[in-house]
Amino acid sequence: MARYYFDLRDGAELFRDEEGVELPTVRAAEVEAVRALGGLVRDVEPAAEGRDMIIDVRNDDGPVSQVSLVFAINRHGSHS
Repeated sequence: MARYYFDLRDGAELFRDEEGVELPTVRAAEVEAVRALGGLVRDVEPAAEGRDMIIDVRNDDGPVSQVSLVFAINRHGSHS
């Protein structure tokens, strides 16, 4: 098993994962990143101009993959 780290980028802010977690495969790490973003969705208030949240997945050898989620409100007409 390899140790994977999940660095969260929320707009301009970066929250680096210094502990990581041991997982059997890259796919398992990607699933973990998707679930983490899904959990964060409940606590986020999307802005009209949009908001990006990204998890950079890395291991001890470097970057592995990136999982991103874009929140945006697209209004049609003159709604308040």
